[in-house]
Amino acid sequence: MSRKNQSDRLTAQQKASEGVLSIFGEDAKIHDSKVGEIAKLTLESLRQKYPNLTFRIRAFITKKEINDSLNKLDSELGTTLILPNANIRPDGGIIEVKDDSNNWRIVLVTEAKRQGKDIENISKGIKVGTKKDQDLMAAGNAIERSHKNISEFANYMLSELHFPYIIFLEGSNFLIQNVIVERPDGTKYTVTYNSGILNRLDRLTASNYGMKFNKNLSENKFIAIENRNIMLQAASMYITSDGSKWTTEQMLKIMLDVSETSLRMLSKDLFTQLAKKD
Repeated sequence: MSRKNQSDRLTAQQKASEGVLSIFGEDAKIHDSKVGEIAKLTLESLRQKYPNLTFRIRAFITKKEINDSLNKLDSELGTTLILPNANIRPDGGIIEVKDDSNNWRIVLVTEAKRQGKDIENISKGIKVGTKKDQDLMAAGNAIERSHKNISEFANYMLSELHFPYIIFLEGSNFLIQNVIVERPDGTKYTVTYNSGILNRLDRLTASNYGMKFNKNLSENKFIAIENRNIMLQAASMYITSDGSKWTTEQMLKIMLDVSETSLRMLSKDLFTQLAKKD
């Protein structure tokens, strides 16, 4: 069954039973969906739970939108723009809600990154390297590009009290514990999580201020320093401890949790709609 057909079936199951929990069967647990498909399930769940609110999902924001948002806060901000049509496209798109003033506010932004096939290669007996004689492949730096997207959305949401940006990470370059892998010949190899050759998590922690992984950090944190407060916008980074793939069930629960936090932080601007009688 194709990924698209599986996603359509899961959505239909959800609608038929009037709730997202209905998709948490065995099929959902093993289904390797794209983050964009799961974001659409999240959108449908929010629409069902909050019928008086208007939601949408879109694929990107433009640099002009970001600059305009900054410029509204201060005339010196958002004044440099070379390519106004340039845009930022997170893997799972952007879910937004319309507030009482008819402004679209971000509820959820999702990315999913997989880097490092060492566990799979070792389990299959595949050697890597130029001479095909190594167990481990030195990790690259592609994940560092995620910082750009995070910074762009942080700029766009500088006036908000929440930052619902999720990155789902999987693969041997994002381990937080040792993993023992059995080769085809029965011998075992330990992939160490704190190997400088493999691990790239420290390349990302600048975007969550070194706070914990696998935690909803979407409510902005305020730090008091002498007589001033500094607002921190932290990306929420979720990691499978053994490098395995995320399931639909796991990702959907996390997306809904962060979305609910966003709606709570925006509740004063959604009051009129939430107070409506069905």
